[in-house]
Amino acid sequence: MNSVAEREAAIVHMAESEEWIAALRQHVHEIVEGEAFRGSSRCSRFLSYIVDQAIAGRFESLKERVIGLELFERPPAYDTSEDAIVRVTASDVRKRLLQHYGKYGAASEFRINLPLGSYIPEIIHEPKGQPSQSVTWSAHQTPQAASQPAVTIHQDVIEPPRTTQEHDAAILPETVLSSGRARYRWLPLATLLILLNLALWAIAWAHFSRTQSAASAPASVIPWSALFNPLHPTHLVTSDPDLAGIERLTGSQVSVSDYANHNYLPEHNTLTPQVKAICLNLMRGDKSATVDTQIGVNIAELAKSNAKKIDVQGARNLQFSNLKTDDNFIFLGSPYTDPWFSVFNDQLDFRILMDPQTREEVIRNVHPRPQEQLTFVPTARGGATGQSFAVIAFVGNPDQYGQVLLLAGLNSEGTQAAGRLVSDLPRLSAALQNCGISPSGPLKHFEMILRVNTMAGSPSQFDVLACHILPAAPSAS
Repeated sequence: MNSVAEREAAIVHMAESEEWIAALRQHVHEIVEGEAFRGSSRCSRFLSYIVDQAIAGRFESLKERVIGLELFERPPAYDTSEDAIVRVTASDVRKRLLQHYGKYGAASEFRINLPLGSYIPEIIHEPKGQPSQSVTWSAHQTPQAASQPAVTIHQDVIEPPRTTQEHDAAILPETVLSSGRARYRWLPLATLLILLNLALWAIAWAHFSRTQSAASAPASVIPWSALFNPLHPTHLVTSDPDLAGIERLTGSQVSVSDYANHNYLPEHNTLTPQVKAICLNLMRGDKSATVDTQIGVNIAELAKSNAKKIDVQGARNLQFSNLKTDDNFIFLGSPYTDPWFSVFNDQLDFRILMDPQTREEVIRNVHPRPQEQLTFVPTARGGATGQSFAVIAFVGNPDQYGQVLLLAGLNSEGTQAAGRLVSDLPRLSAALQNCGISPSGPLKHFEMILRVNTMAGSPSQFDVLACHILPAAPSAS
């Protein structure tokens, strides 16, 4: 990937052509009017903004804070550590660009990328009937040295390296080879010593494997193979069970920005003193749901067996700045008991929404596969016997290296079932295999929806209804 300076130089050079600018703007128009960007005016405006600013040479405007002020009309006191709208939108735009080019890339002369860690786009132009050419500068070329509009043609010719034997035969003098032959008399004894050493190691390793098999198993199963990475801390964030009560009393959902700023009540002054008093009482302290405790214990046991410590904190104690790290996170609860869930919502196919008529949570399948349901509506509420649903999602933290595991039920029994599945490694491995994912293979992001039969406030039975492999989430580079 080319550096920011190289991308800027390439864009400035190419923007000298009015014909090129017109063709690029037409390409952007086709993208934002296409399927991938349909229904998201915010992403469409974001893509058009960064391209327009880039071809105008206003690269200083392509900073997070400036974009928040100019494009999203944030106030002058806007704090990027508390309001992640630019980062979240950029992540969504990257995903939608991948979807667009995955379908139309072969027929397109342009390709727009948004490299991680920057809001300056990378624009690749491949004119039809010509070799593939990039409008980005190579590391050894300057704009002044370029004589063609497309300045980089990626053609690497690599000479196979010589093997060690070929190299030695070519350079070692005969005297060295002769002296080497004299050492061969020690070969039988050396071989015997090596075999004895290997036998001792095999005995020791067999003993170690028997005593450590339980400890090594969890780390080899996705998502734990990523979450128990020793290089990055992992945080378990418990839900805020009183938040749902506040939202029902006030009739409005608390946004993640307000939640991070501890603004739990709507700005309008229509609440009665009694309702305000109840809400204030609910907001005291830092509580977590009962089911969160058991899930936390199960996950802590998995972590302990892998010599990994898990930091546990309540959702109210989290800030946007905590997410701007390469740490890993596990979030418990739906968006209505943990607003932080919504930061990752754009990456999901199974989204938890509030039904405007019933004012109850449902799950909407926004990218249904053949024979899949569009909406999942529970019949069990508040400890009743019936059917509910839950989502398990393993995604990347946008623009970071960290990984995120989301466990969210439409009720507490659903969240409890999700926690049971991810901590039951044999059952989790089977579910991943059914999804087409090798449990111990390369890291893949995925999402599952569970059907949960509840009885007396407990999940009596659950099974996986659907599983989607998700596109690779953007991460820091």
